[in-house]
Amino acid sequence: MRKLKRLLRRLFLSVLLIVTAIVIINTVSYSSKQIDVNAVDKIKVSDKVVQRLSDVTKIATVSYSTHIDTAAFIEYHNYVDSVFPLVDSLLEKTSINQFSRIYKWQGRNPNLKPYLLMAHLDVVPVEKESQARWTEPPYSGKVKDNFIWGRGTLDDKVSAMGILETAEILLKENYEPQRTIYFAFGHDEEVGGKNGAQAIVEYCLQKKINFEYVLDEGSIILEDAIKGLTQPVALIGTGEKGYCTLELEVNLEHGGHAAMPPQETTIGILSHALATLEDHPFPAVMAGNTKELFDHLGPEMTLPNKAIFANQWLFGGILKSQLAKAPSSNAITRTTTAPTMIHGGVKDNVLPTNVSATINFRILPGETSETVIVYLKETIDDERVKISKKDASFSSEPSKVSSSSSFGFNALQKTSREIFPDALVSPSLVIAGTDSRHYEPVSENIFRFMPIQFTKDDLKRIHGIDERISVENYKNMIAFYYQLILNSSI
Repeated sequence: MRKLKRLLRRLFLSVLLIVTAIVIINTVSYSSKQIDVNAVDKIKVSDKVVQRLSDVTKIATVSYSTHIDTAAFIEYHNYVDSVFPLVDSLLEKTSINQFSRIYKWQGRNPNLKPYLLMAHLDVVPVEKESQARWTEPPYSGKVKDNFIWGRGTLDDKVSAMGILETAEILLKENYEPQRTIYFAFGHDEEVGGKNGAQAIVEYCLQKKINFEYVLDEGSIILEDAIKGLTQPVALIGTGEKGYCTLELEVNLEHGGHAAMPPQETTIGILSHALATLEDHPFPAVMAGNTKELFDHLGPEMTLPNKAIFANQWLFGGILKSQLAKAPSSNAITRTTTAPTMIHGGVKDNVLPTNVSATINFRILPGETSETVIVYLKETIDDERVKISKKDASFSSEPSKVSSSSSFGFNALQKTSREIFPDALVSPSLVIAGTDSRHYEPVSENIFRFMPIQFTKDDLKRIHGIDERISVENYKNMIAFYYQLILNSSI
């Protein structure tokens, strides 16, 4: 028995030594994927750009599911035509469904594939109940404390104005790109992009235009992105999650009086189904652009975090459990489940025969809306809970994942390091939806990145109260687009 114990102890120590050696070797050899690029002198951007962004913020280009304010979009287009005279006169301009636009800046070398910079002009409405809580009115365009305040200063009128400002600057310098550049600005992204982005793509297909890469809104430069990192991270979205809304419905033949409730009610059955989904989230997956994210950031971390990321074969379970604790990191590792609406009942003493719940899912690449439905059926395991798709026209499957070794990613990576030298650069997964998902038929490489630096608290301002951008951030955005155009014209 003693010999067996000694043998087992030696075996355990041998295994421990081997595992420790592997962990050390993997950690030491976990090399950086950051490219060595020198910072550039940023172009000097006039303070007049601030006033122009302020002016367009005052134009409430709101899109609704049923309509848009056409007068606001006409006012916007008239304004940009007047303040960007060189863009208006020298670039080829095409209107799509009256309120979306495409600009073409012809390059000197027809053998080079063009690329596309895009944004959207519409903004989401502001709840009447929340307007009083804004520091400055949401459509004031107020410039105060070195910030420009109002709807569209983050999502996403700011990108459209930044692109146009950059083009106007370069045209004044008589710059001629080698590679043809397109700008595309949709007017209904916030309600699905049917008459804007989708129509623009149809136009491109008719004209047989295929892009080397496409750049849209999406991820940003985030401070304190992951515990263990001291530098901000430029998160270049190489893909985005899918969007699917399902309805759970329970029907029983009899309702009845609340004074005589049966053992099971429609509300009870539905509540149990929702609780079951909450207790059994979709499995966490470390693959695709999420894996690329950690492969790019892991080598830059301090110990012991670097060792954990370098040895996911051993610490993968620990890593997933830690990432699940924060909503933002949890969302990049799994398909998320978000109950958003519940309906049922007409009176406090009447048992309803029909109740329903609406659940929004953001689907991880590699999964589909159909696999989501299968998972729900197997997890709930109750035939009385009927599952159906809701608002299928707004649904979308996860995007393809664009290459982090492509020309477009390399241009974005280089530009990010030149303009934001303190930032790390990494591929990432965009958890929200963008117009760029419609562009897959016209480009193999689609990226989602806004060159502005955020804290995690700033993320709440998108679609939220006190949307704003700092003057410094906006000028840096213009400097980024300027340098990107130079880097992409080869």
